Amino acid sequence: MDREMILADFQACTGIDNIAEAITLLEQNNWDLVAAINGVIPQENGILQSDFARETAQSPAYDPGSQPSVATAAPSSSSPPSSSASASAFCPVVPVRGAVVERQPRMLNFCVEYRSTNVDVVLEESSEVGEIKQILETELHVPVSRMQLKGWKTGDVTDSTVLRSLHLPKNNSLYVLTPDIAPTATTSQSGALQESLNQNFLLVISHHEAQRDYSLNFPGSKTIQEVKRNIYDLTNIPVRHQQWEGWPATARDDSMTLAVAGISFPCHRLTVCRRTSPAHTQEQTEECTDVHMVSDSEGDDFEDASEFGVDEGEIFGMGTSASRKSPMMPENAENEGDALLHFTAEFSSRYGECHPVFFIGSLEAAFQETFYGKARDRKPLAIYLHHDDSVLTNVFCSQMLCAESIVSYLSQNFITWAWDMTKEANRARLLTTCTRHFGSVVAQTIRTYKTDQFPLLLIIMGKRSSNEVLNVIQGNTTVDELMMRLMAAMEIFTAQQQEDIRDEDEREARELVKREQDEAYRVSLEADRAKREAQEREMAEQVRLEQIRKEQEDEREAIRLSLEQALPPEPEEEGSEPISKLRIRTPSGEFLERRFLGSCKLQVLFDFVASKGFPWEEFKLLTTFPRRNVTQLDPTWSLVEAKLFPQETLFLEAKE
Repeated sequence: MDREMILADFQACTGIDNIAEAITLLEQNNWDLVAAINGVIPQENGILQSDFARETAQSPAYDPGSQPSVATAAPSSSSPPSSSASASAFCPVVPVRGAVVERQPRMLNFCVEYRSTNVDVVLEESSEVGEIKQILETELHVPVSRMQLKGWKTGDVTDSTVLRSLHLPKNNSLYVLTPDIAPTATTSQSGALQESLNQNFLLVISHHEAQRDYSLNFPGSKTIQEVKRNIYDLTNIPVRHQQWEGWPATARDDSMTLAVAGISFPCHRLTVCRRTSPAHTQEQTEECTDVHMVSDSEGDDFEDASEFGVDEGEIFGMGTSASRKSPMMPENAENEGDALLHFTAEFSSRYGECHPVFFIGSLEAAFQETFYGKARDRKPLAIYLHHDDSVLTNVFCSQMLCAESIVSYLSQNFITWAWDMTKEANRARLLTTCTRHFGSVVAQTIRTYKTDQFPLLLIIMGKRSSNEVLNVIQGNTTVDELMMRLMAAMEIFTAQQQEDIRDEDEREARELVKREQDEAYRVSLEADRAKREAQEREMAEQVRLEQIRKEQEDEREAIRLSLEQALPPEPEEEGSEPISKLRIRTPSGEFLERRFLGSCKLQVLFDFVASKGFPWEEFKLLTTFPRRNVTQLDPTWSLVEAKLFPQETLFLEAKE
């Protein structure tokens, strides 16, 4: 309980909200509250140790038990130099029980980037934005009137805006734009820096305890912090307990990349070991200038929380099952579907079965499922981006993303797709996919988010022919705020969906009318085609019949001519043989007259009639009185035998 109180008093005094950072600072000062406060606050503006010790020594209210008083702790003799940007005097308040002193104003740290230069500025939160520009004018030699200060996470910020009104965290990053000032010779330096960022550095790292060397290749874009996190995976030494030798003096900040840290290229040797105690580490830090200690809380795992009676799972919102040694997603999965199956199984083992239903498949397949169906069936897409190195991840997953109300709302209204950003290969894979589907703006937006701002929940909907990111929800939120932002995104999506449904209904109605018109036109064409084919068949039949008729006529004409040529010549009227004169009336009323010998056969008479176009197969030859059918007589009979002598009148009649 003693250390818990010291930790609480130290956070209340200094305004440091990060527990791991506060513990690190206290450990470096051997849990001496006064020394730790003076290590954060400049000595000339901070607490007067003698007055503070005297006041706290007089008050027994701080610890009524047998624990030692804070005032008895030996103050640290080391104090960092005061920043030029924080020259204003103030008297801080240490909330020690029984001691009453004035309260210290809250200080804000700004890391301002201008081209290739970084400037650190420290100001009270009661200061105005214009004071930052005045300090930058002195450091950068850029007039305030030509300076644009960017990077604020709130709305419009003017020079008269008070920093307290922006509700800023303790540490902030800003950048300066000077569009009216042309770049100088730093362009060539930037090119050289870019070339260094693309180079690979070989780090030979010796682990003292294990008596083992690790030869690791890192690109120049890797930060010192990322190298130390990788060493944690190999040696199981947490970042804040790592003691290093071999870093150059220029490597002042763990956020620096290897390209600018000043290490040797292409190979650099380093040594790492676990520091034994805070006091021993403090002595080594004072004696050796090339020892690089870590106070950056972003990479810490805070495994010492149990020393203060606080369970690690309670601080980060997770149980012991959520181990960093079991990654959420394999780094080299063959396809996104297998990676998502592993992610879902690991997520369930860490946070339980009550979690959103993650879409199993590629991001492109999720797009197809979400945006390219019927308008009534579409849903917005929620992309959850996980990061194991963020201290917000486990709280967000266990208390917000897995809340029953959030799970139910996401399942009913969204298609949820997830990805793990912890491994660099998986991060690069996602950024490539986002660039392909959303463009470089969304991918660049994701890149700008730092590790401690994860996890992220991106709400995306399909709009016309493009995909639009409606909202980006960071991990530092609450269940109510998360639900409100999901509902707000759903309202925007529903309004767009109703418009899409109306457009789709109108389009389907137009297509239905067009289909009906096309069908009627097709039926008309079919009827015209059938009619035309019938006419063509009729004409073809007529041609065929005409051809047959012509052939028959030609055949009959040929037969007639042959019969006409075969007839015996007509006998003279005054011949020696008896002659029979026959007069034949045709159906048209005309008469055929000819003389025949009385001895001629009836066949000659039939051939004569046929030669005139009246074949005996079609016509019958009749006598007038008495009425006889001559064609039924024997053709071999003579005219005399047929009683057609000496003269007779006959008529032709078509057979039935």
